[in-house]
Amino acid sequence: MSAADGTGTWTWRRTWAQSLASPGRLGTGAALLALSCAGLFALSLAVQLPMSDIEVYRAEGQAAATGGDLYGFTVTKWALPATYPPFAALLFIPTTWISLTTLKITCVMVNAALLALLIHLSCKAAGLRRAAYSAPLVLATTALGIWLEPVFQTLVFGQINLVLTCLVLWDLSRPDGARFKGFATGLAAGVKLTPAIFAVYLLITGRVRAACTVLAGFVVSVLLGALVLPGASVEFWTRRMFETQRVGKVWIVDNQSLQGLVARLARTTTPGVWWLAAAVVTGVAGLWIARRLYARRGGDLWGVLAVAVTALLVSPISWSHHWVWCVPLLAALSARARRDPWRWALVGAVAVAFSARSMWVLHHGGLRALHFAWWQQPLAAPYPLLGLALLAALAWWTVRTPPRAGAPGGEPAARGVPKPRSGDRPAAATHP
Repeated sequence: MSAADGTGTWTWRRTWAQSLASPGRLGTGAALLALSCAGLFALSLAVQLPMSDIEVYRAEGQAAATGGDLYGFTVTKWALPATYPPFAALLFIPTTWISLTTLKITCVMVNAALLALLIHLSCKAAGLRRAAYSAPLVLATTALGIWLEPVFQTLVFGQINLVLTCLVLWDLSRPDGARFKGFATGLAAGVKLTPAIFAVYLLITGRVRAACTVLAGFVVSVLLGALVLPGASVEFWTRRMFETQRVGKVWIVDNQSLQGLVARLARTTTPGVWWLAAAVVTGVAGLWIARRLYARRGGDLWGVLAVAVTALLVSPISWSHHWVWCVPLLAALSARARRDPWRWALVGAVAVAFSARSMWVLHHGGLRALHFAWWQQPLAAPYPLLGLALLAALAWWTVRTPPRAGAPGGEPAARGVPKPRSGDRPAAATHP
């Protein structure tokens, strides 16, 4: 793929050459990131950020290493249990090799690096290759991205959302036919089950081999877990994976899935059939939209985003930190903004929505979340409403725009017509 200015392939070598040629911009980006990290550190000292999830992961690793009861313990003052498959516990064993304090510091540093990687991967997938390989820009956007609410919560709790999102986005952004495309997504599904939905996406878009590779990766994770932890594997796959209550209460504002939204609207702790109906309709519609995007537009990023948002919506529980897919979403919107001020206003509005933390402003302790006034409901559920709006906009987009030439569902590219240079190619044709 060519660079945005049409002068050749944009590579890491060109990136560092340009960075060394303009050390001031690189220094500014590094200073912004250092300042942002310093602010995060000062906040952690002021309010004692818990990083409770990393303690659960460490306890899982300890149980896997010593043969303890993987699903029988609880840790932290919130009595949190293990909720991931046994394969994840095997990956957490190294967290037991260092002290908890060192582990927490390492976790924050690794997640900050993963955010920078996710920004790079997102820009590449959106067609913004020059931005993806611009070290000053990646550093500056990482400094700002830390304060997006889903990313910030990932850092605060010591979560693994960023590594899984990077794994899936890297895997699915590779060309069709790439060796083992889908395997990394299958491994991600072995840690958290929700990435398995991408196998369905690959299947319905005609990429059967990649879909089978996702399944193969998932099966490998299950077999590894069963080989090392046979008892825990039987317990998880026959019982624990169906116990949603182990994860948390569905009606609290932390849950930014459809079930959380429906529960708060219906003012019930058990939304039951209402949520199930909404989840089925949304799941089918989301996958249909993703398939239509791939067939008519050819590019994968918007299809992948549609599937990711669908998974977050239909999952029984999607904590706010699961919505780190907002990073590639903002990259995709930025790629289409070009010089249109209204589109840039939309990018800004979405960024504000993922930074506003409106759900935490409300008094939501105990059962108060079941008694919100009508005007408080959008504040309590910003992410599912944004997700539904995105799916609706993508559906409208596929209806209003003709299939792109060369896309699976579009007209074949004209023979004998030379391809335009990258610098001459209209932005609408390079970005889905």
